[in-house]
Amino acid sequence: MAPLGDGVAPAVAAAPGLVVSFGEMLIDFVPDVAGVSLAESAGFVKAPGGAPANVACAVSKLGGSSAFVGKFGDDEFGHMLVEILKQNGVNAEGCLFDQHARTALAFVTLKSNGEREFMFYRNPSADMLLTEAELNLDLIRRARIFHYGSISLITEPCRSAHVAATRAAKAAGLLCSYDPNVRLPLWPSPQAARDGIMSIWKEADFIKVSDDEVAFLTQGDANDEKNVLSLWFDGLKLLIVTDGEKGCRYFTKDFKGSVPGYAVNTVDTTGAGDAFVGSLLLNVAKDDSIFYNEAKLREVLQFSNACGAICTTQKGAIPALPTTAAALELISKGSN
Repeated sequence: MAPLGDGVAPAVAAAPGLVVSFGEMLIDFVPDVAGVSLAESAGFVKAPGGAPANVACAVSKLGGSSAFVGKFGDDEFGHMLVEILKQNGVNAEGCLFDQHARTALAFVTLKSNGEREFMFYRNPSADMLLTEAELNLDLIRRARIFHYGSISLITEPCRSAHVAATRAAKAAGLLCSYDPNVRLPLWPSPQAARDGIMSIWKEADFIKVSDDEVAFLTQGDANDEKNVLSLWFDGLKLLIVTDGEKGCRYFTKDFKGSVPGYAVNTVDTTGAGDAFVGSLLLNVAKDDSIFYNEAKLREVLQFSNACGAICTTQKGAIPALPTTAAALELISKGSN
């Protein structure tokens, strides 16, 4: 379990807008032809993935400051992934290698509409074995935002590490950002997933869920506002529901509304939500008054919708993450 070695810059005071992303990074194997099953696919494109890592790369690619905290197998894939983080401008001080476990893999079925199904190889993978003692808490405490998903809650010891990292972030006054990223094949059962995801729900300052996740968590219609608002709690600053190409809905203590999305030629939806979240975190880190200023929030969400849309226009998540210029160009063409 050696910490990251040569090539990592020494710890320095982070930029005031640092976003630390916690969790998993893995290799996605994506079929080179859409609309076929894994068994039918003749070949696969290897792509770095893992929602928290995608978010860190999205923040950095848009000009922000980000870091990743997680564990990798001490194997070629693990070293490749950490190198990709560094190439994308992500601080890798919080990355560790495990000599006894492999880097996680996922085979991703691309349906003809660009939607995905997953088959995971992680039994256990290195990311699941991160312990509380291995956390780089100094890095977390230097941040403005601590971002996480729910996959790190599924098994010990990573679950305890996740809880400890969140506790340290909250004690240091960070904003906590939660995107559950439901991946049912990884949980023992659907109810275990619901229980696990909701077990830390009220630790977050802001939460992003997809319409499908609202339906799953509430076991009701995601278009029914009563179901969405059942996910609200006192102390939450912002709840976002993403509705695919239709855009997103937002809810705060004082206002609510929706922002239309962008019609693009969708190839692969992998990473679209992460591009959306990364752009949102970038802007919250700069100015958290958007929680209280609806005009500012709508402008930020328009930009986030554009980032999410652009990410669907090519295969893989990190390679498809947009630049600020690309997002602004799409915005200039107008929404749906």
